[in-house]
Amino acid sequence: MQLRSPGPTVGVVGGGQLGRMLGEAAAPLGIDLLVSDPTPEAPAAPVARDQVVGTFDDEATILELAEQADYLTFEIELTDPDALERVYEETGTPVHPAPATLRTIQDKLVQKRRLSEAGVPVPAFRAVDSPRELREALEVLGYPAMLKARKGGYDGRGNVPVESPTDVETAFEAIDGPAMVEEFVDFERELAVMACQGEGEVNTFPVTETIHEAEILRQMVSPPRADSAVQERATDVALEVLDVLEGRGVFGIELFETVEGEILLNEIAPRPHNSGHWTIEGCHTSQFEQHLRAVTGRPLGTTERRCPTASANILGDVDREPAQLRGVESVLERERAALHWYGKEEVYHLRKMGHVTLPGDVSADSTALLEDVEACVTPLTFD
Repeated sequence: MQLRSPGPTVGVVGGGQLGRMLGEAAAPLGIDLLVSDPTPEAPAAPVARDQVVGTFDDEATILELAEQADYLTFEIELTDPDALERVYEETGTPVHPAPATLRTIQDKLVQKRRLSEAGVPVPAFRAVDSPRELREALEVLGYPAMLKARKGGYDGRGNVPVESPTDVETAFEAIDGPAMVEEFVDFERELAVMACQGEGEVNTFPVTETIHEAEILRQMVSPPRADSAVQERATDVALEVLDVLEGRGVFGIELFETVEGEILLNEIAPRPHNSGHWTIEGCHTSQFEQHLRAVTGRPLGTTERRCPTASANILGDVDREPAQLRGVESVLERERAALHWYGKEEVYHLRKMGHVTLPGDVSADSTALLEDVEACVTPLTFD
């Protein structure tokens, strides 16, 4: 392939941390990145060629982005698939992943129905539109269960546990809109697979174990503390999911490993995902480079893991205030540790502000790596 000068331009709806890391991966490939975001000087702005200021679902903003780009993608699900389709019809700028895929994934009930119909293993679920319907569903699914907003939830937001019949009313009030309820999954651990659909080829990154607390992803480690048969099944399920999705790109596929060793699909993100950030240092091709390769129709890179690798998120631990991080030296003096700061100007409780990745040696133990990377993050504070 002969590159133009400058190279192809990719427009990204969303200019947060994922857009920032896409920009960092784009430059070595000769790709220019444009982003749109409602926040002026968004986190991705310093590494992008330009930023269009506008909301994620504003059609005029998306159109302006597409008119300057050779390809269009998105790093947030809050964009409008209908607007993406109309912009494609007007400009001819290809959109990947396909707007139809985004439309399916945006609604958790539609997502689960589509995957279940395709034979992908999912937890038992029901649509519920009232407290009465929720009670009726839980007579079948049992308590406890997880009530989920069909649209808009992320990082645990929009998910409410229902422990007993006395929780039904308050849980439904907390969702405040169309919802679905899932059976409680007695899981051994949570896993994730970053899977990629390219131009006539697919591949997957090594399976990752994800550790959550209060519904927020805290740590990741690959290889996971799961046996090889479980990892193979997780990869197989991820490939089954790809068969359902349209368009090119990386998809974050979140999974449960049950106590019986079965794999169930949790949720899908139609973009690079927090659970794959470790691939920047831990794999020969990062999930961000892979997404750009796929979106632009280039050959996919190898997903081989360089070495066992763990990562931990840097989360806000203060009330809303300007972001000033302390303790960076403690990370930088640690051999092999890599700091990623997202450039957000404001910090608040549990906001993802960055992450630290710690590659190990070839014999590194996953549990020890998790302890080591947490030791890197612990001294970091905001003030």
